[in-house]
Amino acid sequence: MKRQRVTIQDIIARAPRDFQEDIGSFVNTLAMERGMSANTEFAYGRDLVQTAAHLKKHGAANWRKVTARHLTAWLHSLSDRDLSASSQARKLTSVRMLYRHLVDGEHVMEINPTALLAGPKIRRKLPQTLSAGEMQKLLAAPTGADAYSVRDRAMLELVYSSGLRASEICGLTLQQVDLENGFVRVFGKGSKERVVPLGEKARDAVQAYLGSGRPRLVKPSTGSELFITERGKAMSRKTLWVMVKTAAQRAGLGQSVKPHLLRHSFATHLLGGGADLRAIQEMLGHASIGTTQIYTAVESSRLLDQHAKHHPRNRRPADKVAKL
Repeated sequence: MKRQRVTIQDIIARAPRDFQEDIGSFVNTLAMERGMSANTEFAYGRDLVQTAAHLKKHGAANWRKVTARHLTAWLHSLSDRDLSASSQARKLTSVRMLYRHLVDGEHVMEINPTALLAGPKIRRKLPQTLSAGEMQKLLAAPTGADAYSVRDRAMLELVYSSGLRASEICGLTLQQVDLENGFVRVFGKGSKERVVPLGEKARDAVQAYLGSGRPRLVKPSTGSELFITERGKAMSRKTLWVMVKTAAQRAGLGQSVKPHLLRHSFATHLLGGGADLRAIQEMLGHASIGTTQIYTAVESSRLLDQHAKHHPRNRRPADKVAKL
């Protein structure tokens, strides 16, 4: 029996009845006016449904009857559940945006009850990256001339060469890749378009895949997706994740390697090579330069680590072996 797909309306229907209409109005605005992806809509919807259930249980009739006291108690409940600071902050952001919609967008409320709420302090973690040597091992992991190896090499080279997100590479079509001029046209978060350079190695790998890999995977139902499975369908993010994990194991890399790690490595290696931060921002598709600046901290951390390991005044006495 075919499993029925869950829709955003199904998720909203799980909220208390008197909370559903405002959630639906907000989510529709996200989709129509802000162009947010379905995944983002689902994330906001789930957060708001869970919050509504808590507020209803603690005496709030609907969103418009919620007070700052209700929301403060709700934030305390999140902390009591040992949710991470980032998860708490994400849920609070969902509620803040809903009330911004009700106050400034729909004009059905005059006072925003989230205005004075203080969110949790988030200690921003530095993204993990692979070294250039580890990256070379990973790229060389898919061996052989079969269609899957040729495809996997092309995908790994393309992700590292252009810094694509998992959803972006899985959604690429043949028309978005210009091998002659060396660039990829990407539709990122919010369907925002950007053009990203395609390195020489990646161009060669994609060309080889188009010549000898993809034709062996094509089925009568295959569309214009660039990377396809044995069924001739577009690669899913889960399949990509498994492929990257398998390649990392073959390469002998000890750490857990996920597709996003290649994106982080792309940015960090560009920065380390002298690339301009604004250029990296454009290639990654970050809306804010602040998001991209995290990679400067990664590079600084790497330099400090190298200095601590290799400068003679930093070495531990045990590391200094005097030759008599």
